[in-house]
Amino acid sequence: MKRQLELTTSGAADTRRLAATVAGTLRVGDVVSLTGELGAGKTCFVQGAAAALGVTERVTSPTFLLRREYEGRVPIVHLDVYRLDTLQEAAELGLDDVGMCVTFIEWGDAMQPLLPADHLEIVFSATLDEPALGGDEIRRVVLRPRGADWRRRIVSLAVDCGPWRGDGGPTRLDALEL
Repeated sequence: MKRQLELTTSGAADTRRLAATVAGTLRVGDVVSLTGELGAGKTCFVQGAAAALGVTERVTSPTFLLRREYEGRVPIVHLDVYRLDTLQEAAELGLDDVGMCVTFIEWGDAMQPLLPADHLEIVFSATLDEPALGGDEIRRVVLRPRGADWRRRIVSLAVDCGPWRGDGGPTRLDALEL
């Protein structure tokens, strides 16, 4: 059975804080697939996770370079497959080094067949909050564990992500169909 964790952030700084929390569960060899419309928070999320993993240089979108690498306590590979047309092009970006780093893939849904069975899928959607509440950009962030390892890890991650749950109640993991 697959589960997902539904969270909400308000603005870029909050999205980076959530990413830092998620980064606390990441380890070498992990792949994180990031999906969502343009401007929904994918690169912002990678920035927060990278900082938490010890990256000190500026993290930017690899849209035109397609691949960026960063050194930190854990090496990071950041891919963006938005402009690629085929799975073969995505495969040529190199997933062969995933065992030695944490890999973040923007538009990862486009290369789903190439992803390892165990990975974390994160889906972003952004909306503007009511102006009366300050007009912050509210992002819905859904964490979907893929594979047995991530299904185990999502339980403890759900507790750590409590501040981003909107209902204030006990951690809620929604069962999904296989």
